[in-house]
Amino acid sequence: MPTSGWQLTFSPLVADWLLVVGILLVISLTALSVWRRGAGTWWRLAACAAVLVALLNPSALREERDPVTDVAVIAIDRSQSNTLNNRAELTDTVAAALREKITAENGLDLRIVDITDTLGSTSSDTAGGTQLFSAIEDAIADVPPERLAGIIAITDGQIHDSAPRAIADSGAPFHALLTGSNDEADRILTIEEAPRFAIVGEEMTLKLRVDDVGAGDSVAIAGITVSIDGEALPTLSVTTGSTQSITLELEHGGENVIEIEAAPGPAELTLENNRAVVVANGIRDRLRVLLVSGEPHAGERTWRNLLKADPAVDLVHFTILRPPEKQDGTPINELSLIAFPTRELFSVKLKEFDLVIFDRYRRRGVLPIAYLQNVANYVDDGGALLMAVGPDFASPFSIFRTPLAGVLPAAPTGDVFAQGYYPTVTPLGQRHPVTSGLPGADQSPPNWGRWFRLIDTEQASGDALMEGPGNRPLMVLDRVGEGRVAQLLSDHAWLWTRGFEGGGPQAEMLRRLAHWLMKEPDLEEEKLRATATGGTLTVTRQTMAEEAPPVTVTAPDGTTQQLELAADGPGRFTARMDINQMGLYRLDDGEKKTITAAGPLNPKEFADVRVTDAHVATLADETGGGIRYMSAADTPDIRRIRPGRDASGASWIGLNAKSEYAVRAVSEHTLIRPELALLFALGAFMLAWRREGR
Repeated sequence: MPTSGWQLTFSPLVADWLLVVGILLVISLTALSVWRRGAGTWWRLAACAAVLVALLNPSALREERDPVTDVAVIAIDRSQSNTLNNRAELTDTVAAALREKITAENGLDLRIVDITDTLGSTSSDTAGGTQLFSAIEDAIADVPPERLAGIIAITDGQIHDSAPRAIADSGAPFHALLTGSNDEADRILTIEEAPRFAIVGEEMTLKLRVDDVGAGDSVAIAGITVSIDGEALPTLSVTTGSTQSITLELEHGGENVIEIEAAPGPAELTLENNRAVVVANGIRDRLRVLLVSGEPHAGERTWRNLLKADPAVDLVHFTILRPPEKQDGTPINELSLIAFPTRELFSVKLKEFDLVIFDRYRRRGVLPIAYLQNVANYVDDGGALLMAVGPDFASPFSIFRTPLAGVLPAAPTGDVFAQGYYPTVTPLGQRHPVTSGLPGADQSPPNWGRWFRLIDTEQASGDALMEGPGNRPLMVLDRVGEGRVAQLLSDHAWLWTRGFEGGGPQAEMLRRLAHWLMKEPDLEEEKLRATATGGTLTVTRQTMAEEAPPVTVTAPDGTTQQLELAADGPGRFTARMDINQMGLYRLDDGEKKTITAAGPLNPKEFADVRVTDAHVATLADETGGGIRYMSAADTPDIRRIRPGRDASGASWIGLNAKSEYAVRAVSEHTLIRPELALLFALGAFMLAWRREGR
């Protein structure tokens, strides 16, 4: 309801300093007259006072006022930690009761703020969490401090931002209603130290700690389960309350997701903080490659330059320049050639190599059959073999006529095609990561130079990713036992390197081929990937099949959802879904499994889920607010208080009643007209003179 008010104001007709001088002069003359007992002193004082009042020009202001409502804020914690046990139900009950009580108050505007935990980023373990104070600050950004009646936070106290000074300096009380008791207990797993990189095949050390918080100083033995990329390792045992070290080995390069889980403790609020995730990138110390060239030829340097250009590759390269059958009478002491260390390379140290390449090699008596059998066994046991063949592969001296025939997917027919042709990526190759998306492959004919030789073969196994004239295999890949084999059935790849007819993507093709053989994870033809960015989960399925099966997504809280994938290119299927939970998402399509983390790998939200007042006590104390542990739905009453008074009691919390208003209109009324004041002053002076003249 509009109200009115009066206010006395002055609008001096002269400068302030003249008024001060005049007042001092009047006081001085009056004091002198009183001291000398002058007869007309009081009439002169009245005359001077009338002049001064006229110069001050007083007036009365009448204001038409509209009352302004105060603003109260209820901040409701909707984070994941505040959904444990019965906290979500308690939060809803208390919020509804407060809303009803506050809306019943006159002159009070209510603002409700829902705060959810932010997903943050997997690149930082300190990101995300419950940003309660930031949300409150945004909600009252347009509210002047003199209108803020108070703030009530319904939370578990797990807050991960700092209270701004603006809230503390506003003069409004901050109340915290905590959704639990102060004697909760829980088991917590903490990763104290974890390397981001580790060498494949070598030990890496993790430091972790298991604490039974809130359970006194008791020490117990806790079981620890560790899995790498979903593969469980033997269970370990650690002592609670102290830092423990465990050692692991990474089996492959690239990203390795390590899950660590502690067995449930004597008291648990949630099992989410019994789990932790570490992402370690496996790197190979040095990739050891053995390259054996059967004879000097134009493409030999292509292989050497490609492998030497990679600083992570240790290359051992031998070219057979003088086979044993060559007899020209040259004395041995005049030869400067290095003897081929066949026994050391193909018997003693063969398993130390990550890749063995035979480049136009043929049987010449240099390698005994037993050593070639060692190479076949090396492939069966997990090794990698690349055969880059020339015309010798179709001859009676072909390396295929050795124990290596058991691991090679294509057998020579004896024919060699010597005509110009464009190497073409097959439909299968368009879906395979080794040849998918090669620059120039999407045109017909391909936008690269021709080759002029192809060794004809009959393919018995494996996948032909590239072909030549008559759909004859040109590049064949196969898995044999635990290892991998590739055959490049032409020795003219060097034409692309030399830029013949514009060249081609020879370096990229051979790099992918070599790294596929060495089991580079990004080049796997069957792979399920997932990434969580912000509030979106992106799923990618790489497959050689024409279709991809649906993916079952399991959220951190255990709920599942079927996700249908759509084609996004040859051999590539993708899908996206909105997510709102932090933690690990597990994906399974029946053939492949993967996991990914949304938000920080080990979010603050679950670091300690016990109800606490540690993050709100200082602000509540500074503002005169109260803290209550709401173990039951005993919602406090609301009282309006004057600023500066006690703001909480045993069963109530207070909100400031500031009685602010907005001025709608102002009217000014002059109290003394200057001409009347001057007439009064003249009359007073005349009376003073008359008094003194007697």
